[in-house]
Amino acid sequence: MSGQFAVVDLFAGPGGLAEGFSGFHSQSHPRPFSIALSVEKDAVAYETLRLRHFLWQFPDGFPREYYDFLNGKSDYPDWSTLYPDQWNGTKEKVLNIELGTDEANGIVGEKLDAIKEKYDSSSILIGGPPCQIYSLAGRSRNAGNANYNASTDVRTTLYREYIKTLRRLEPAAFVLENVKGILSFEIEGQSVFHQIMDEIRDVGYHVIALCPQRQGLGLDGMQMQRDQRDFVVRMELHGVPQARHRVIVTGLREDIANQIDFADCANGLLKASTSRPTTVRDILYGMPIVRSGISKTEDNQENWQEAIYTAEKKTANLCPKLADHLDKSEYPPNGKITDLNNSQQPMLRKGAGPVGIGRKCPENLQKWLVDRKLQQLTHHETRSHMSADLERYFFSAVYAEVHKVSARTRDFPPELAPEHQNWNSGKFADRYRVQLWDEPSKTITCHIAKDGHYYIHPDPRQSRSLTVREAARLQTFPDNYYFKGNRTQQYIQVGNAVPPFLAMQIAEALYKLLFQATESNNKTVPPLRRLEIQPVRNAQNIARNVLVTDIDR
Repeated sequence: MSGQFAVVDLFAGPGGLAEGFSGFHSQSHPRPFSIALSVEKDAVAYETLRLRHFLWQFPDGFPREYYDFLNGKSDYPDWSTLYPDQWNGTKEKVLNIELGTDEANGIVGEKLDAIKEKYDSSSILIGGPPCQIYSLAGRSRNAGNANYNASTDVRTTLYREYIKTLRRLEPAAFVLENVKGILSFEIEGQSVFHQIMDEIRDVGYHVIALCPQRQGLGLDGMQMQRDQRDFVVRMELHGVPQARHRVIVTGLREDIANQIDFADCANGLLKASTSRPTTVRDILYGMPIVRSGISKTEDNQENWQEAIYTAEKKTANLCPKLADHLDKSEYPPNGKITDLNNSQQPMLRKGAGPVGIGRKCPENLQKWLVDRKLQQLTHHETRSHMSADLERYFFSAVYAEVHKVSARTRDFPPELAPEHQNWNSGKFADRYRVQLWDEPSKTITCHIAKDGHYYIHPDPRQSRSLTVREAARLQTFPDNYYFKGNRTQQYIQVGNAVPPFLAMQIAEALYKLLFQATESNNKTVPPLRRLEIQPVRNAQNIARNVLVTDIDR
């Protein structure tokens, strides 16, 4: 092979993992990873993914028509007319289909066989089975359903489709991502995570912990003694401006792993950054400033200013310490909040003007996010909020500026507290949570689509929740990444994705290992051999026997 690897992306979402692999470049091979197949069941995420697949076909620069659209100079282009070959070609590489169905078994199986025949062993499998069922929040919801049975919930076993693909494709390497909750998820007393790990090894793969907690356990040598936490990746340690902790399991096919000297990466493949974490300020500070919208009344500049004045007056009257801060603080570029009437530039709800980024944002992340051809940002339009919530957002943001922490329910003046029966229960102590300027953000999840209370912008003057584009930046999607669908659907896509910037680092780490294998084997990946399937571990476990039978079929 020439050094290029075909990537198969299952449960692809809007393409976060694939964007990282597609965006990785090496000196010896400018684009070593080619996305050969992406599979996603959600129709809107599929449309986003298909557009990105189309754009990946222009390595020397996206089409001019795309930038005209992003910059507001034209409507969304008709790609089938402008670039019929490239657009129609995406139908072969992007499938809107649900894995596990009879239809998917036939169509996806044929695609995998064709990729395997074309690329032999030079392929990579990536993806993350749907994770809501494993998350603590999802399990809490199911616990309230007396009729719920995890053993009969098909979502708990969708990982079988990933394992089945691993067996059929026999890729050189794989990347499997999921939430931390999968580590403690059990079905009939059996750990799902252990089942997955056993199956991966039984298929013939050498498991790798990207950044293990303990030294000397980066690889498979002591895998049975390894703590499950060795597979948890804390993304804020790797340049992602977000405290997002996810389980990521990677691995190499055993015959390839046997040709690699792992001495240089015995403590993991991803090295933690030695500099300070990337913060919310680094990512959001240079973006166009936009004001919140107002619901249940006419949304205009005058009514918005009146709402903000009311919020400021309440905060000052109820909290003397915050009042002193408000009297001294200025919020660029328009000065003090109390001077808003004198502003010559009314604040808009939709971002326009120069596209910037925080001055201290790491250079490699700046290059990854910012596209200098953009004259404005898409998806940077604010939600509308009730006036009462604007007051709470304003108070929360000012409180965070003064105390350097987000206010808890106990910190709210009673006059600002919402009329919720559970407000003082302690179950929602951080219901209104500010993303602090000088820390990585909290985890961006799809819950951001429901309301913005957990994702309040740190600038009091804007008094709002994060826009889709701000959430996308914190997830490290490039500014030129366009998400299809309405705003709720866009939030869901962003929240469910793997940060592309981290995916790019994983791609780089795997490529270094694979390049080492090719160097030791005359610059070709070792040819495929039929993997000898090992005996099933824990034969008493009926669920495991069913799993293996399903895969063999």
